[in-house]
Amino acid sequence: MMEKQKLLVAKIGGNIIEDEKALASFLEDFSKVEGPKILVHGGGKAATQLASKLGIRTEMIDGRRITSEKNLDIVVMTYAGLLNKTIVSGLQKYNCNALGLTGADANVILAEKRPVQFVDYGYVGDVINVNHTIIKTFLDQDITPVFCAVTHDHKGQLLNTNADTIASEIASAMSELYNVSLFYCFELKGVLENIEDKDSVIEHIDLETYSRLRDANVIADGMLPKLQNCFDALQKKVNRVHIANAEFIKDQTTKHTTLSL
Repeated sequence: MMEKQKLLVAKIGGNIIEDEKALASFLEDFSKVEGPKILVHGGGKAATQLASKLGIRTEMIDGRRITSEKNLDIVVMTYAGLLNKTIVSGLQKYNCNALGLTGADANVILAEKRPVQFVDYGYVGDVINVNHTIIKTFLDQDITPVFCAVTHDHKGQLLNTNADTIASEIASAMSELYNVSLFYCFELKGVLENIEDKDSVIEHIDLETYSRLRDANVIADGMLPKLQNCFDALQKKVNRVHIANAEFIKDQTTKHTTLSL
């Protein structure tokens, strides 16, 4: 059997997106990664800031955004508009031919509105399907897809979907065709044992360690869904999953967190 081609799926968020210099540096390094690659970006802080300026309240539960109709407008404007096109143009600067996408474009990520159980998340989408065939078509043309955190339900409704989840679902879908590495990139060096000590990186986390750290409240808030997405990807045959800062994209010997089952 022929060995699968390597594919990098990277997700950026946090202060990297907010810091113009940090973002430019990451995009330059990302553009130099050889072979096919996909970039997924969040932008929650920027959306929250815009909502605040417009007098629209933002509500979070367990690290996840409650998306009202007004919040959805903010999310689409911020994610699919300003941030996505800023990132795409930044990659073009470094001769990386990028294509900005929502899940609605080319019907590439289909989702359904999250049903109301204990919490009504509003216009939040849970991914049903990722069209790996069309993504491969882009990659085969040396195009780097850049996904924002917006999906659709094939009924004309856009949906806000967690960017970590989108990265995990894309990586999982592409693992049928590629040897996939999933890299969650943010401002910290990895998952920290002590949030006050930026060097207290937990270098390896498996399911047992995750349960222990969660019960001890070492892992909480927005890191909970991030790690759940990591393990979901591993269970769906993604080859490697890492959480690290931007330096990891060019030097994988830097201290970081590696996930395993």
